[in-house]
Amino acid sequence: MIQTGLERVFFYPNLLIICISYILGMSSRNYVLGHDAMKRMQSSNVLVSGLRGLGVEIAKNIILGGVKSVTLHDQGQAEWRDLSSQFYLREEDLGKNRAEVSQTRLAELNSYVPVVAYTEALTDDYLTQFQVVVLTNSPLEEQQRVGDFCHSNGIKLVIADTRGLFGQLFCDFGEEMLVIDTNGEQPLSAMISMITKDAAGVVTCLDEARHGFESGDSVIFTEVQGMTELNSCQPIEIKTLGPYTFSICDTTGFSDYVRGGIVSQVKMPQKVAFVSTRHLSAFMPINVMLCGVFQADGEELVSLAKEVNSSQTGSAKVDELDDKLIKKLAFVSAGDLAPINAFIGGLAAQEVMKACTGKFMPMMQWLYFDALECLSEEEGGAMLTEEDCAPRNSRYDGQIAVFGSQLQEELAKQRYFLVGAGAIGCELLKNFAMIGLAGGEGEVIVTDMDTIEKSNLNRQFLFRPWDVTKMKSETAAAAVKQMNPSIRITGHQNRVGPETERVYDDDFFESLHGVANALDNVDARMYMDRRCVYYRKPLLESGTLGTKGNVQVVIPFLTESYSSSQDPPEKSIPICTLKNFPNAIEHTLQWARDEFEGLFKQPSENAMQYLTDAKFLERTLKLPGAQPLEVLEAVYKSLVIDCPRSWADCVTWARHHWQCQYSNNIHQLLHNFPPEQLTSSGAPFWSGPKRCPHPLEFSTSNNLHMDYVMSGANLFAQSYGMQGSTDRVGVAKILDSLSVPTFVPRSGVKIHVSDQELQNDNRLEELKTLLPGPEASSHFKLTAIDFEKDDDSNFHMDFIVAASNLRAENYNIPPADRHKSKLIAGKIIPAIATTTAAVVGLVCLELIKIVQGHKKVESFKNGFMNLALPFFGFSEPISAPSHKVGLDPGGRGVCSLSQYVRPASQQQTTCNHASPGPPHPASSPAGSGGGGGVSVCSKALGINSF
Repeated sequence: MIQTGLERVFFYPNLLIICISYILGMSSRNYVLGHDAMKRMQSSNVLVSGLRGLGVEIAKNIILGGVKSVTLHDQGQAEWRDLSSQFYLREEDLGKNRAEVSQTRLAELNSYVPVVAYTEALTDDYLTQFQVVVLTNSPLEEQQRVGDFCHSNGIKLVIADTRGLFGQLFCDFGEEMLVIDTNGEQPLSAMISMITKDAAGVVTCLDEARHGFESGDSVIFTEVQGMTELNSCQPIEIKTLGPYTFSICDTTGFSDYVRGGIVSQVKMPQKVAFVSTRHLSAFMPINVMLCGVFQADGEELVSLAKEVNSSQTGSAKVDELDDKLIKKLAFVSAGDLAPINAFIGGLAAQEVMKACTGKFMPMMQWLYFDALECLSEEEGGAMLTEEDCAPRNSRYDGQIAVFGSQLQEELAKQRYFLVGAGAIGCELLKNFAMIGLAGGEGEVIVTDMDTIEKSNLNRQFLFRPWDVTKMKSETAAAAVKQMNPSIRITGHQNRVGPETERVYDDDFFESLHGVANALDNVDARMYMDRRCVYYRKPLLESGTLGTKGNVQVVIPFLTESYSSSQDPPEKSIPICTLKNFPNAIEHTLQWARDEFEGLFKQPSENAMQYLTDAKFLERTLKLPGAQPLEVLEAVYKSLVIDCPRSWADCVTWARHHWQCQYSNNIHQLLHNFPPEQLTSSGAPFWSGPKRCPHPLEFSTSNNLHMDYVMSGANLFAQSYGMQGSTDRVGVAKILDSLSVPTFVPRSGVKIHVSDQELQNDNRLEELKTLLPGPEASSHFKLTAIDFEKDDDSNFHMDFIVAASNLRAENYNIPPADRHKSKLIAGKIIPAIATTTAAVVGLVCLELIKIVQGHKKVESFKNGFMNLALPFFGFSEPISAPSHKVGLDPGGRGVCSLSQYVRPASQQQTTCNHASPGPPHPASSPAGSGGGGGVSVCSKALGINSF
């Protein structure tokens, strides 16, 4: 059980929680899942029954995920209360079948997934065509009948339901489900420094980094010298002994360990067993009662719960029921809230994907969730009257049933700034429209400078194929306007930063009620955080990474700010490792990316700057480390040595560059450091992280060699404004006619084995004399090429994949396919619709608390989740620091600075704020942390900073 305040998640709950759960419920994908899992998902037919707000959320996420087909089942007609969360129903759809109306709109999400509607009763024969069945808004009897049939026929079942601020999830994936990968993380690997001969051999890894293994993990060994028996062993289960050591099997009968070796984690399949829905029968009376009367008398519901509890025995029986919790369930159960549906719907859809693919650990087997802290902060919770929550034939009836009409009026007045209209931004806008944010005199301003790309469509669900190349903000605004015509929304195309502070100025921020971030980088997040701190505006912050997500709420004077804590910086790869000693595919891919920049972008930029900017040389020489030499070498090559005159020259350049990188440089490296080289301490030089390379021999019959030349020659031609070619036969003929000089390694050539040595080269002075003068500028017109991973026709990824895998072949590193190369080299942040939906659901629950005016820090929740494990955690935000400002004139004791700048009636002794605020924007470079050393927020004290 994870429990924080009134928000709970339970696994294998006791009787009370099962009882409440029954009451509640019985009525960027490819990179995250992987190729094999996607293939399994694409062979799965899924049925989603119940197309109210929760059902449509689940269906949306599954369709975006890419299953074989989705069938929508519902025999009910659209009602007013459905419109509070069913984003594909319109007012003109009232009285129509929910499944039939939703089918057309859901089908637009993914043209590769057939979507059909079914409005008849669910018979056993009909269910046999599906691999996964999802039930929402269904009575307990149907859940039991369908559940028993599915369990006995190998059909996986997910049951999900929400009631107001409560939600539940139940999974039954059969008596023996095989989970291929329990967590979705990349397998770990480490380099070995020693293996002992013991009954339980001890493996010691190099102390460059912790091995990261856990007891019970299975590993395999490769490249071990001496104790070679390990190289052919099946996966071995280990026991961790420390951050750098672990024990394996009996190694006493093996040969003596000499050196080297790599140990790699192996993902072992795991079998998981589930119970069926037949265990639900004891709780039918309570469920039936709640299904019939959503605003049932609280006392009567408590009485029924106690009756069920008294009939239980053993651990299923609870000593004391939580009467208040059960009463609150009765009072809010008629509600239908978009944020709760988004959260439970995201989780349920992820469970469907697990059922289809065997990827990630399924939920075992129950989940209960409530967000009762969204209710009034008054002791016991202020109970609204039935009149406050009565239906009004309004699209917000499902929300009014929980919070009353007063909150709805406040939501309509809100003016919010949404920064970003990507995956999280689209989900936020959908929820804003559903809850009625800015549905009156308020306004939502959304800004995003990007245009829609094809790769956005599988998770940014407001966009369609015909929207590609349009502006995200405008398209998203128009889409949510279709969902709720009452929302007042304006789309901007501005980047947030110092350059747009004339647009987003004092008047703009002062007019806001709050800000929601939907950004993809830390710098922009920190900038917006500083602006919100200065203007004292609430900030809703969230992010996702594959199946992982987090939510942070920042409240002025109450919580710490986003910038108050930071993640540790990403570990960088040493330059000498990239240049001469790679040992992992990540190293060769980073090297290939550096090659791309160093061949097709930076030389062209620097060459044109050298020719047109008189101070370029002076600035370059002031750069740190080896950068001056690298920049000027590239300029010299671009303008003098490598400048082409024809397509054949481009092919020749690519062939010679191949020879230099994959043959000549390796020959020279091995000349300087022969395979048998020893260090000053007598240890082999080529050991540990240093893998001994071997040179390659070029062949036009080798596809990888030709891929490199074709892509390199075309990119080189583009950078000089020349026409390229895709004629591989013609290129092969040019290559066959070339004469490549035989390389002879030279003595005295210095190869840098550490980053410090890179700074000690004397060629700079020579280059200054060899470069042409500025008068040559009229003869050159070079174009810098910006790397673009998503265009398969531009040769960019072709070059990256070929360059990286050739270098991997040099160093005997396993190659990476195009898919993995694109993920790493393109620095793609994996995103999937399920995590995004769940995260945004939690964000909007915090938004409701803000609009209600919650003042207690314990009412707010920061959330953390990993749907792959699954793991959910909630914590109270860290409180804002409270600073006393000590001025002691006349020895009268400590008093606050505000006494000297405010009337006595407004004096205060402490200043609480999210974090020390920056000076006024006019006095500090925007984006800087100016004022970070000040211990009190001057704006909070009412002082102007100049």
